[in-house]
Amino acid sequence: MTINELDIILTLKKKDKMIKLYLDTSVVSALFDGRNPERQNLTISFFNEIRNFRIYISVITLAEVERTPDPELREKMEETLMGHNVLSLTDDVELLTEKYINYGAVPKSHEEDAYHIAIAVINDMDYLLSWNFKHLVREKTREVVNMVNTTNNLKKIDIITPAEIL
Repeated sequence: MTINELDIILTLKKKDKMIKLYLDTSVVSALFDGRNPERQNLTISFFNEIRNFRIYISVITLAEVERTPDPELREKMEETLMGHNVLSLTDDVELLTEKYINYGAVPKSHEEDAYHIAIAVINDMDYLLSWNFKHLVREKTREVVNMVNTTNNLKKIDIITPAEIL
């Protein structure tokens, strides 16, 4: 086998094993939020590279977008999400969500954030992308989530911003 043939095989394997990204609602909304131009530009840069990843959202993401009060913004967000893989709620997701809340990864008052994490973990995502620094992209959440995952024989997950994947 030549070096070129080996390069082709490795390239094909990489394509088969594309990185799986779960997007929470904050990533999509940041595309249209001009209040933070730096975050918006980073999000646009991420979406320009989106073809290099397998992108997943969930029924939670869709429900949050549906509650967007501005009809124009809601329509833009829905258009952005079209065509991406939509993950559902399962009994395993429900149980894991409860564990994340019980262990303090996410407060009960922000249960949907715990659902985002559980859906990403149960569906074997490589990364959960978010701009939510209050409940998701923070050290305490990552530590508690991965402790719960380890004790339940689940894969660890990295919770990061879109800027960190570029």
